Amino acid sequence: MKNPPLVSVLMTAYNREKFIAAAIESVLASSFTNFELIIVDDYSVDDTVNIAKKYEQVESRIKVYVNQKNLGQFGNRNKAASYATGLYLKYVDSDDIIYPYTLAAMVNALETFPVAALGFCLTHGQCKKPLPYLLQPIEVYQQHFFDGGLLFVGPSGLIIKRTVFFEMQCFEEYGMPSDNHLALKIAGKYPVVAMTRDLFWWRLHTDQAFNDETKPQSILNNLRYASDLIKNHSPLSNKINKKVLHNLNKIFYKNLFRIAFSKVQPGVALSLFLQRGKLL
Repeated sequence: MKNPPLVSVLMTAYNREKFIAAAIESVLASSFTNFELIIVDDYSVDDTVNIAKKYEQVESRIKVYVNQKNLGQFGNRNKAASYATGLYLKYVDSDDIIYPYTLAAMVNALETFPVAALGFCLTHGQCKKPLPYLLQPIEVYQQHFFDGGLLFVGPSGLIIKRTVFFEMQCFEEYGMPSDNHLALKIAGKYPVVAMTRDLFWWRLHTDQAFNDETKPQSILNNLRYASDLIKNHSPLSNKINKKVLHNLNKIFYKNLFRIAFSKVQPGVALSLFLQRGKLL
């Protein structure tokens, strides 16, 4: 029986005919070769599937799956993970690009620190020692909530042990911050590795999912996911957790007042306030 690959590269796609070829080719150009590339189309209506299947026909490491209905961004990410066989999961978005050294650098970081459950590109916060380096759960939460958002990095900046991904119940639905929620939930229980920041290119364009969520809703989602982490997954003391929750509520109300006095419909601020009440 053939041994499974070390890394399952997961590429989810929805109407990405303009970009998916470049994303696939960036994975195939990797110097690290022990991977499978799983592409899951989320019921596209353009030529995304045909483009992906052309690569599948000539590259045995590629498998293409097509959903029978649209699952949404994080539902589809979970679907892609369900097909994976590798020790590690590495998301590469179908409108992003990784570099030839990306997979090798990420795998090396986790192999260097085998106790780590996750590796992340250090794009926020301070780089306090030479990369890569190991962080314990308390360090992560302290730095993330008090020192500049340590784990504010999208799925393309993560590599995750597959067993831990499923142990932590995959991505839960918190809108755009769902990736931050999972990464911090993992980091609340296991050590993680900070890696160099230049391991992927995040393409900016008008059709990316980042632009789909309205700012008022994102304000509520940020409070929802962070509150769940502090209440249910935090390694910090009760005293510090209360301080974090206090700060989160201050940020929420500051943004709420800004919305209330902006050009947004007046009912939006009231709706967010009432939804916040259900979280308490």
